[in-house]
Amino acid sequence: MGRSWRHRLSRSSNALFQVDALISGPEAHLRFIKAHPVFIVILLATVGIAGLTGNTYLARKQQSSNFGFGAAPVVITAFVKRATLIDSIESIGTTMANESVSLTSKVTDTVRTVNFEDGEYAQVGAILVELTNAEETAMLAEARATLNEAKRQLVRVQGLIDQNLASELQLDEVLARQQTANARLEAVMARLDDRLIRAPFSGVLGYRNVSPGTLLSPNTAVTTLDDISLIKLDFTIPEQYLALVARGQKITARSVAYPELEFSGQVNTINSRVDPVTRAVRIRAHIANDERLLRSGMLLTVVLRRNTVEALVIPEEAIVPVQSKHFVYSVGDDDTVQRVAIETGRRRPGIVEVLSGLTLGQEVVAEGVIKVRPGIKIVRKEVPTTPKVSS
Repeated sequence: MGRSWRHRLSRSSNALFQVDALISGPEAHLRFIKAHPVFIVILLATVGIAGLTGNTYLARKQQSSNFGFGAAPVVITAFVKRATLIDSIESIGTTMANESVSLTSKVTDTVRTVNFEDGEYAQVGAILVELTNAEETAMLAEARATLNEAKRQLVRVQGLIDQNLASELQLDEVLARQQTANARLEAVMARLDDRLIRAPFSGVLGYRNVSPGTLLSPNTAVTTLDDISLIKLDFTIPEQYLALVARGQKITARSVAYPELEFSGQVNTINSRVDPVTRAVRIRAHIANDERLLRSGMLLTVVLRRNTVEALVIPEEAIVPVQSKHFVYSVGDDDTVQRVAIETGRRRPGIVEVLSGLTLGQEVVAEGVIKVRPGIKIVRKEVPTTPKVSS
């Protein structure tokens, strides 16, 4: 190509010299141009084409040099390795406490004592609030005295019966009075117990909403109590995955509050109904929360693991797609590359599963595939370390 361009330029220059030899002076030039306009146009077009051809040749030569066609291209390679791929379903869920209650009073009375502070951990049965119970305390003393008297009368009558000095009718009457006194005592004790607000289960208390002297009614919330030793996580999945979910399946969850932590749990309940609007089914999982890091109402990202497999993978950048097929450049022992057709499977960020076409430990071009062609040698920019081949 270079010789043809020089030949055309030489012929054009000779023609110009010949024309200049035939004519001289401005007036002669003007007469010649007017007499031969077609020749002048052809001459200028020839010179332009010759210059354009030369520039194109030089540009292509420079481009070929840049892409490394003339020298071995510098690339980065990687080895086919084995990795664990997990088929999963991702969703977003909301946490709930295992047990949650808002504590209130059963009766209307004033608060005498508050036995807890905000955020404390309360054991089951702990007395949190005591209401005023002066009247009930007096009634309790009266009921106990009545019961004690009934018991003494019962013992006296039983002694008289043994001596045949009392009838069975008198015994029945005394026994009835004892039972009545005992029932009255239990009623008074129940009224006293209603003036004690206890923790129905172990958990974390919320804010204290009352103080000593507060007139408390059944509509007034004293505090909240949450059992967060176990967290219930509710999330939804599309209807199409319903057959792939089963009770006991493992899940993992993450929270923006603890980005470095991963919480593990398992599916406990699959709702019996599918939402007809969203076509989604609600799933409830249980997560152990022994350290009490998770709280009720938190938003978690959920990953439901369906299947875990060991597979061969390569970097995603190594794949050269051609229409519906996929190829890679395999590196031989002599650093010569060959194009190999492969079958791909699942994709994960940065890697692709190889179903066929490559073997474990095989070296492929990972970066710089645009610079290589089948049969050429390559130069590694970074020599990869020997892969750990797992059996």
